[in-house]
Amino acid sequence: MPSRFPGAIAQDWDTVVLHKSKPKSQDLRDPKAINKALRSGAPVQTVKKFDAASNKKASSSALPAVSARKLDEAAEPAALERVPGEVWQAIQRARLEKKMSQAELAKQINEPPKVVQEYENGKAVPNQAVLAKMERVLGVKLRGKIGK
Repeated sequence: MPSRFPGAIAQDWDTVVLHKSKPKSQDLRDPKAINKALRSGAPVQTVKKFDAASNKKASSSALPAVSARKLDEAAEPAALERVPGEVWQAIQRARLEKKMSQAELAKQINEPPKVVQEYENGKAVPNQAVLAKMERVLGVKLRGKIGK
């Protein structure tokens, strides 16, 4: 019968040292761990964070504090363009002439019913692709100069 291990068997007498894993930073901030370290005399480091839990800039800052809203208003118009009155009225008239519901129109243009509802209420920001789909299904002109 053949042997299973072809070489000589030797023992390894080298020492193996096992170390504990370092504690996680969250565990070090635990009040129980801090109290234990203070009782045992271990060094405890405390750091005061500058403006911690404050949403205000430092008063000694060289740059003036500017709110995000002011930056947005300066770069972009405050209100977005909405669907003009004649456009949403034309959509509504054409849809009712074809005896369609908002859901049926939405299904034909492959959009959610909420989109058609927003266009007819004048709350939507006009999208040329959606208006083109509505023009095709309803057979009316919605883009460009209407009625002129």
